[in-house]
Amino acid sequence: MTSQIAQWHAEHGNFSLLLSFLEEQVARFRDGESPDYHLMLEIVSYLREFGDCFHHPREDAAFALLATHEPRMRLPINRLHQDHRVLAVASEELAARLNQVISETYVRSATVEAAAALYLAYYRHHLATEERQILPHARLLLTAQDWEVVARAAPSCPDPLFGDTPTQTYQRLAGMMAARSSGEKKQDSAAGG
Repeated sequence: MTSQIAQWHAEHGNFSLLLSFLEEQVARFRDGESPDYHLMLEIVSYLREFGDCFHHPREDAAFALLATHEPRMRLPINRLHQDHRVLAVASEELAARLNQVISETYVRSATVEAAAALYLAYYRHHLATEERQILPHARLLLTAQDWEVVARAAPSCPDPLFGDTPTQTYQRLAGMMAARSSGEKKQDSAAGG
């Protein structure tokens, strides 16, 4: 049980890191620069592939069990279920706009920016709500049997980006994150030395 909550915290941290990368690209719109549309699509694709196929189904199972243990949690849990559906639609919309830009179909940059900003705002709020309101209750109320049900809610698979070996699809993004992490470590050691 604790390991699954720790895994969710770690996955939320990973998602938040990717959202920060996406946010940097959205900021380029405001600065009059051209964002890296391929990078943006890679981030959204990962969040759809891993988040929607593996992470969210396990959460949905835990949410349902949590609502049976604590009926007062039904309303916030129903909102989170709805968030998962809205995030799936928002990611489809953003991916469609990004694919249009990449294929050189005319799309107003404001349309892409708005789709990305909406996606970011919704995803960040969703993660914060889960961390603050739901996971502490899940840690306290869900039983070992409940956690077995949660584990079976989605197939087990290696994380295609944050796993031991990123898949070919996410090699560039993994390299960018490693370079950023290396740069931050150098800055930290320079500041401390």
